[in-house]
Amino acid sequence: MSATVSGLVVLVGAGNMGGAMLSGWLKSGVPGSSILVIDPSPSEAMKERLAASGVRHETAAPSGVEAAILFLAVKPQVMEAVLPPLKPLVGADTVVVSVAAGKTLAFLESHLGEAAMVRAMPNTPAMIGRGVTGAYANARVGEAERANVHDLLKVSGPVEWVAAESDIDSVTALSGSGPAYVFYLVECMAEAGRKLGLPADLAMRLARETVAGAGELLFQSSDEASRLRQNVTSPGGTTAAALSVLMDEKGMQPLFDAALAAARKRAEELGR
Repeated sequence: MSATVSGLVVLVGAGNMGGAMLSGWLKSGVPGSSILVIDPSPSEAMKERLAASGVRHETAAPSGVEAAILFLAVKPQVMEAVLPPLKPLVGADTVVVSVAAGKTLAFLESHLGEAAMVRAMPNTPAMIGRGVTGAYANARVGEAERANVHDLLKVSGPVEWVAAESDIDSVTALSGSGPAYVFYLVECMAEAGRKLGLPADLAMRLARETVAGAGELLFQSSDEASRLRQNVTSPGGTTAAALSVLMDEKGMQPLFDAALAAARKRAEELGR
């Protein structure tokens, strides 16, 4: 995927998510000279990457700089302290993009002033270009600005735009936090295999490869997930026996309903 953008892209935070986005931009053809990274303490590996790619690095917001797009890739818990020094970077034509869970556009505006703003929620598979991002733009974001932001987000995977800002908290609960649910599924499958008598390391290898392979099949297939499940399930067979437990009224669906509701509630709390 290629990304094009005019003007200076300022990335605040070069940790896992910020670093993943930066890598994607550079690989897609965004010149390093058009990117400024602000991070007080990037890793040594990140410092080397910035230097090698010609990306300017500052430990704090420099004076006399106006961002075309200001990406905020810092944890929500530190936003209160991070945002005020960034206000001089926000001009009349700046688009602010935040990937911090829970932090509302109203919160951002209270520190940065009124501006074109986007809330986005990528997930960690963005680190390998296989993420998915939900995004919401306020009314000040024009079509051209939205297209620029879309180009920068899509280097990490598909981008899904939502109609209401509140939907971003639901996106956070589903896909933003979702990789952790899948990783925990692997842990649970491996532990169940161990309890059936398999060596723990073998059970883990089987669980990892099963989930990774099933994910890749889902990615490559045009079939719905339900159809793929049915294709594996022979009437009266072993898969059907397992699914009778997982799909019971006390099985996985109510657990996921409760889990995602808890995640959304926490996202809402982080925005206060």
